[in-house]
Amino acid sequence: MQRKLRLRNREEFSRIYRSGKSFANGQFVVYWSRQPAAEPFRLGVSASRKIGNAVVRNRLRRVVKEIVRLHADRIVPQVDLILIVRKPAVSMKTKELERSVLHVLRKAGLLKPRD
Repeated sequence: MQRKLRLRNREEFSRIYRSGKSFANGQFVVYWSRQPAAEPFRLGVSASRKIGNAVVRNRLRRVVKEIVRLHADRIVPQVDLILIVRKPAVSMKTKELERSVLHVLRKAGLLKPRD
């Protein structure tokens, strides 16, 4: 994931939490907000300490960022989104995580329709 496509500072996260919309499934929660400056989109991934130690949290963040990078062309433009990892995601394989991420993005209306 390119550096310019990441949400990093606390103000950006807080703005999306306050004024954004949220959707969830068993493994992920997505908060999102329209942002004209976000071209094509910006992503933040959050994994709390409840998930596990730093190794587990960082692995999940890397996997989620890679999944989003692979499907970046399908995500609607000009949105800021935050993906929050939930505890059940820890025991899942990468393919299952991919299905779950795409499911929650589809549920939120953030995926472009297929041709």
